Amino acid sequence: MDKARASGSRTKVAYHPIEAAIHWSGLSRFERRILDLTSGGALPDRAEIPNWSLLRLNADRIQDALINGDLRYGRRGITCDDPSVLHDPDLTVRHVDLKAWMIRFYPDQRPGFLFDAFERHLHPAISIDAVQALLADREALKVQLADRLKAWDALQAEFHALSTAYEARMTEDKQTLNLGARSEGTYLNIVGGLLTLLLGKSPSGIPYSSFETLEAVISALTAHFGGRSGMSERTLWSKFAAAKRHLSS
Repeated sequence: MDKARASGSRTKVAYHPIEAAIHWSGLSRFERRILDLTSGGALPDRAEIPNWSLLRLNADRIQDALINGDLRYGRRGITCDDPSVLHDPDLTVRHVDLKAWMIRFYPDQRPGFLFDAFERHLHPAISIDAVQALLADREALKVQLADRLKAWDALQAEFHALSTAYEARMTEDKQTLNLGARSEGTYLNIVGGLLTLLLGKSPSGIPYSSFETLEAVISALTAHFGGRSGMSERTLWSKFAAAKRHLSS
């Protein structure tokens, strides 16, 4: 079977040049009439068919490409390089060759018999290979994004864990500080109470101890425990004064 006429649809494996020009010009519905008008071999200058001038222009473009070697051709769908075939009634151009030629020389043209719906919506400067490369890059970026999101989730979980630990530590430290303040107050009260007793007298006027003054208490302490931490004269004066203030507050 003739490969150029293997299908009744507009898309074929190969086309006669006039068939390609008809489909390119969007005149497929007039194909039978146009083929009858060109049975003599040449397109008439005029015809009662819409866009006739466009058909002639596209037919001339294809013919020019065939003559100048820009568009591969053959006979009955079989590619060859024989110039005598250019005048053969069975001259054909393969679908793939016609499409490649149009992409190169007429990138703004996207006739439906050569290009699918997706290809027709592409910008002329964007090829299918470029789109495939972009899609591959998009998939790679999606994988990278998923990895980054996973790492982000891990960091966020670690951050929350550290924040919780920090807040717990701060609460603990605050409680410790409060406890330390209360403990110190308790000690000051005890020291203040002891000093009051040491330097005080009973209701009947009898001294509770032999110490008559705070200086005597401090002298006795430094004499017995002067080498211990906190038992210096200066420290004792300071602590005793604080104890008396705290007890009376």
